[in-house]
This record gives sequence, structure tokens and C-alpha cells, in this order.
Amino acid sequence: MKVVSLFSGAGGLDYGFIKSGHEIIWANDNFDDAVNTYRENIGNHIVLSDIENIDVDEIPSHDILIGGFPCQGFSVANMGRNSDDSRNKLYLYLLKVLEKHKPKYFLAENVKGILSLEKGKVFEVILNDFDEIGYDVSYKLVNAADYGVPQKRQRVIIYGSRKDLNVNLNFPKPTHQETVNGSGLQTWLSIGEALNNIPDPDSSHNLANHTYSKFKLKFNGYLGNRRIDPDKPAPTVTARGDSKGGVVVLHHPNNKRRMSARELATTQSFPLDYIFSGARSSVYRQIGNAVPPLLSESIAQIFPIGSRNELSSN
Repeated sequence: MKVVSLFSGAGGLDYGFIKSGHEIIWANDNFDDAVNTYRENIGNHIVLSDIENIDVDEIPSHDILIGGFPCQGFSVANMGRNSDDSRNKLYLYLLKVLEKHKPKYFLAENVKGILSLEKGKVFEVILNDFDEIGYDVSYKLVNAADYGVPQKRQRVIIYGSRKDLNVNLNFPKPTHQETVNGSGLQTWLSIGEALNNIPDPDSSHNLANHTYSKFKLKFNGYLGNRRIDPDKPAPTVTARGDSKGGVVVLHHPNNKRRMSARELATTQSFPLDYIFSGARSSVYRQIGNAVPPLLSESIAQIFPIGSRNELSSN
């Protein structure tokens, strides 16, 4: 189906939807390096602009609206339609697009913490917003490792269908699990295995983005300073940190240096030929902000493509 993507970043969510068989017809982000990355790997249909400067009428009609909106500015007190919090306005723009174009379906991705903001009251308001503009809405807390990503990354997936369609959307079942128990699922992919065939960045190689931060290693258990177990999925890749981009880069599983940008992209399940634009610090942030494409490819199967899945009536 035809998909419009908001807050697209470097394209992790979009790339997974494309791999699943959908078509991205329009996308938007305001980070120039991420937009250049998107254009290099996915297409020229992305618009570089602050989203609030885009006329909703200029967005083409579509079947599915997707995107991950920031939640840092949310509180029950400022969820009103006239809120001055710029981060809240991004979420309200997503609602505005849904109200205007009424696509059949939508999908939004967010951090686990959105569930507990103000003891769950903010999330309750968000779900109610989707309901009030005419959508049956569901959500699922997922771990990317359960879908083959070599990283224990928990995210909330909010998805829904227009009420007049009267359909059930079934969330795809996991393909992996932590241990073998006879269920037929594969075990989690370890970060050591995922990076096993990537050459050392200090050796001769032809991989793009394969340089790493020299920021000193620490082993204090805090974000970016954790010892990595090569036999388990990596901790969550993040985009937090200062403008130099080095302080939150995960250790390589040999625990002798930090991961290169290419290795971090592999941790996020980007293919080796996915090329990132900009300085290394920018690339690190693009990767950390992305939805793992392999997770996206799995969750995109919520939505039907032709005769692939028949929707069941409520």
C-alpha cells in the first residue's frame, strides 16, 4: 500500500516497510544529514523541512501513515491543542495529517518510557486522541531482539485502523526468543555473531562509515560505558550525548574500543550497503535515532498487501 512517513530520519522504519512490500510515496524530516542519507538509500521523495511549515494539503493521499514522534515534552497539562511545547506540536501534526487525509491505517513508534509518563495518564490521552478522530487503536511493547535484531531494544508500537473498515489487525508474532524451549523459534542473535564477519576498522577494508570514536572506554555500567557480552544481543543503541557523538557509543564486544558507525548500524540491522551521510558524530546520531529495519519489516506485516493477508471482520 501507499505509505506517508513523518519524522523519517535516516529511513530505518521506511526501509523495513519497503522490504515488506509497501511503497513510500512521501516522507519528511528536518535533519539535513539524515535526509541526504535517506535520498542516497531510499529515494528523492523525502522533503527537508520543519514539519510545522508543511501544508497538510500538500501531502499526497495514502493508505498508511507511519512515524515516530518525540514524547519528551508531553504531560497531561500540556497535551492541549494550543500547547506551546514544540515537541508536543510534532505529535499534534501527526494527528492533523490523520484527520485531514483519513488513511486506512497508521503506525507510530516510541520509547518504552511513554507508557509511564505521569503514571500512564499521558499515554491514555494519546490513545484517546486516536480514538476520537476515528481510529481503532492498539499498542504493543516489543523487544527488537525478538525479531532478529542483535540488540535488546524495547519500543512501543501504536497502530490502528479506521473505524469504518471494521477490521482486526494482528501483530506479527516474534521470530526469536532468548532461549530454546521447543517452540520452534530461533534464539536471539548475539552481537558477537552479528559483527563476526566485519573486518577490524583499523585493517584494510572497503566498508563505508567504518571508523570509530576514540572516546575513552569506561566500565561503570552507565549508558555507553557498559561491558558488552559478545554472546548476547547488545544493549539499546541510543542517540543521546553531546554534539561530538562519542559518549554513548556502545563498546565493541571485544571491549577494547567503541563500535564503528558501520558496526553500530549492523547492531541496528541496517545492511552493509546502507550508506550514511555526514560526519561520524552525525552518523552515530542518525543510527541511534532509527527504527531497526528488520523490526520494521516484521511489524509492517500488520498491514495487508494485496492478497497476502485477508483482514478478518470484528
